[in-house]
Amino acid sequence: MAQLRLHPDRALPEGDRRSLARRIYHSTRELPLLCMHGHVDAAVLADDQRFSDPAHLLVVPDHYVTRMLVSQGVTLDQLGVPRLDGTTAETDPRAIWRLFCAHWHLFRGTPSRYWLEHEIAEVLKLDITPGPDTADELYDLIDSRLAEPGFRPRTLLDTFNIEMMATTDSAISPLDDHARLREAGLGDRVVPTFRPDDLTHVDSAGWTRRLARLQALTGVDTGDYDGYLAALRARREAFRAAGARATDHGHVTAAAEPLALGDARRIYTDACNATVTPAAAQAFAAHMLFEMARMSCDDGLVMQIHPGVLRDHDPEIHAAFGSDRGFDIPIAAEFTRALRPLLNAFGRDPGFRVVLFTVDETTYSRELAPLAGVYPAVRLGAPWWFLDSPDGMRRFRESVTETAGFYNTSGFVDDTRAFLSIPARHDLARRIDAGYLARLVVEHRLSEDEAIDTAADLAYRLPREAYAGRSE
Repeated sequence: MAQLRLHPDRALPEGDRRSLARRIYHSTRELPLLCMHGHVDAAVLADDQRFSDPAHLLVVPDHYVTRMLVSQGVTLDQLGVPRLDGTTAETDPRAIWRLFCAHWHLFRGTPSRYWLEHEIAEVLKLDITPGPDTADELYDLIDSRLAEPGFRPRTLLDTFNIEMMATTDSAISPLDDHARLREAGLGDRVVPTFRPDDLTHVDSAGWTRRLARLQALTGVDTGDYDGYLAALRARREAFRAAGARATDHGHVTAAAEPLALGDARRIYTDACNATVTPAAAQAFAAHMLFEMARMSCDDGLVMQIHPGVLRDHDPEIHAAFGSDRGFDIPIAAEFTRALRPLLNAFGRDPGFRVVLFTVDETTYSRELAPLAGVYPAVRLGAPWWFLDSPDGMRRFRESVTETAGFYNTSGFVDDTRAFLSIPARHDLARRIDAGYLARLVVEHRLSEDEAIDTAADLAYRLPREAYAGRSE
């Protein structure tokens, strides 16, 4: 049987820096986790039911895992991913788990392996490596562990030492699950995040249906552009009342160019009549990013922007399985010109804060660090998605620190929908930061005391400050 043992110095630097990095890391390892941008479903915590089985906890919902398997010829149907029509080809979770374990070698060198090993060894307290010969035994042990009271979702909030968790919610979500969490006394601990993308992209499928839902939720007539803006403001206020700290915007580009009022009204009318052109819809989306920044200046919600991803690259998969399954692929991003109108208007406004994320790391030193190094409103988000890996996190620190410093960044933001991987992601970030800070110490650029203080800032104090908004 293959034994799973995690080395205590994993991801720490080699050589003389290791002992120093170890001391810096140990100074932060017990700090609370602030999870200010994530995609855990609020219903998981509101329902507080046991996780169903190992496959539907660790494999089926994790697009990092499923896309790697798909790249080697496994199908989403074989992995039990449900189709939009409600059908599921593979319904046996043990069969799904066996398929995953048979392909365990595919994850060598990937961050997914780091998360999964941490989940198995540190969270589930098991010492068996996944593989074709261990699949059934590991399945049974995990399934038994999930039946224990200590593995209910709300209990894990305490086990993981999560001080605050933000979910990501459609602007037309009624926030019923968050209401249940407030009734359970968790309203200050699990908070929503306002994501209006499916309302600001006026040529997206189902937009008029969602617009009708916006009107029904707010009681505001969305028949014209002015009513549309008023309804969005009303939803933002509802999110704020539910504890929201931030908004989230996943546009293809960072373009934030305001339109003349007449043009915005005309494009909106065309969208309502289903006659809007793709170019006009794109211009309207850029305009609405600017308007969302204006609203953030008014209500204090921290704005998060993460452009540079071509969503649903495979239209056939998207049509069959829906969003987040059609293989989102990074594209080159541009920030300097794209955000200039927004930052010229609001970048020095003391009531505005914007956190910028990217999956295009070529922009780190060329664009993002210089922007954060001059505009008080800007903070750089942590490495995200394809870059939330040991080497990606290290490259981020090396690229941005010389220009932006540490204190124009957001600290670590985990951005995950895989609940059990949250502590693994924070642990890795603390290890990588410890290694980078140790290098500065041995090069006599920081003292050890300064490195330890900075490590605590990156792990805890900076995300708390970046997402404080006007609530603190």
